[in-house]
Amino acid sequence: MQPDSTRTEELPIYESLIRERGDVVEEARVVAEETQHQMSLALSGAAATPQETGAP
Repeated sequence: MQPDSTRTEELPIYESLIRERGDVVEEARVVAEETQHQMSLALSGAAATPQETGAP
C-alpha cells in the first residue's frame, strides 16, 4: 500500500457498489446535516410554524 493512496483505492468492491447503487453513506450524511440544522432552528424558535409554511 502506498502512503498517499486513498481509502476508496483500497476498497474496489466499495467503489463498484457506489457506481451501481449510489453513495448511500454520503446521502445519509447530507440528510442528517439538514435534519440537524432544522432541529437547531426549531429549538431556537426560529423555525417556521405549520401555518407559516402553508401546511394543514
